Amino acid sequence: MSGASTEGKPITCVAAVAYEAGKPLTVEEIIVEPPKAHEVRIRVEYTAVCHTDAYTLSGVDPEGAFPSILGHEGAGVVESVGEGVTNVKPGDHVIALYTAECQKCKFCLSGKTNLCGAVRATQGKGVMPDGTSRFKNKKGETLFHFMGCSTFSQYTVVADVSVVAVDPSAPLESICLLGCGVTTGYGAAVKTADVQEGDTVAVFGGGTVGLSVIQGAKLRKASKIILVDINDEKKKYAKEFGATDFINGRTDLKEGQTIVEKLIEMTDGGLDYTFDCTGNTKVMRDALEACHKGWGTSIIIGVAAAGEEISTRPFQLVTGRVWKGSAFGGIKGRSEMGGLIEDYKKGKLKVDEFITHRKPFAEINEAFENLHSGECLRTVLDLQNSPCIC
Repeated sequence: MSGASTEGKPITCVAAVAYEAGKPLTVEEIIVEPPKAHEVRIRVEYTAVCHTDAYTLSGVDPEGAFPSILGHEGAGVVESVGEGVTNVKPGDHVIALYTAECQKCKFCLSGKTNLCGAVRATQGKGVMPDGTSRFKNKKGETLFHFMGCSTFSQYTVVADVSVVAVDPSAPLESICLLGCGVTTGYGAAVKTADVQEGDTVAVFGGGTVGLSVIQGAKLRKASKIILVDINDEKKKYAKEFGATDFINGRTDLKEGQTIVEKLIEMTDGGLDYTFDCTGNTKVMRDALEACHKGWGTSIIIGVAAAGEEISTRPFQLVTGRVWKGSAFGGIKGRSEMGGLIEDYKKGKLKVDEFITHRKPFAEINEAFENLHSGECLRTVLDLQNSPCIC
């Protein structure tokens, strides 16, 4: 379908709608309105299923709104743009960005963070910057947006600050993963932590994010990279992505030994950097306390359930350990995505290796089931070949 035939018109297409928490998604036809000023309508070709999607669908996400169209790890082609859009044009290959970059706000101009403030308030409410939605079902009911992306739909509308044009030679079915998991972990290692040659690193959680931390630490020539997980199936992935050691936190400890004691023993006093990729607040504490006195830094990447709090003895911080957080790996999506794609094309950044399952879009609920298997890192869904009435 050409952009010219649909520009300015509503499009009927297939989407997976989350009508309520804890229930399977409903694959059905919806209506996607045309983009307004500073908005972009994208024909989504591929999307992956991330643990964050499952987290929201479970009902524990404080910003979870229903009914909504989830999905935030997607890539496609620009179908049309609204008035005032200058950064992308119809036909561009693009990745949707859940972390916007307006390049104008206090946050973007500070040089200190990638947390753009341009659309954050409305994004968290599940609407576009003007406070309304571009989605409705066939009954005319409004459907909420998700993380500013909503890639579980053959067409989606995003703010122009939430999309980046990419090299068209890079396969969309692979680089859709750069919309979240791979970028988040890799960036946390090379940008947030800025791991240096010889540093010691421990990563808690061997999913896509944790393994991407590992590949970033390996690229930076860390001397020891330890993956901590409770699933032995992650051991093979640990080696493949560059870990030097694997510890099963349930079975590889001596009687009475804690994971913190084990890691301190293995690293002569503790680690230079630890990363929590689990969202478990107990694990976050262990990660901090496994850091070396005086300089160890622990970086929280995992998102905890609503109402959860982290805790440790203040003495842990007084004696030089640092707790930090990282969102989207500290990466600025519009400014820095091109560099990540170049690294991928040169073979420096593993992306394809995370795709353990591929499915047609209609099998999205099976993809959520796969997500909880130790064998699954990412399932990529093909939206191109699903039925579409436009």
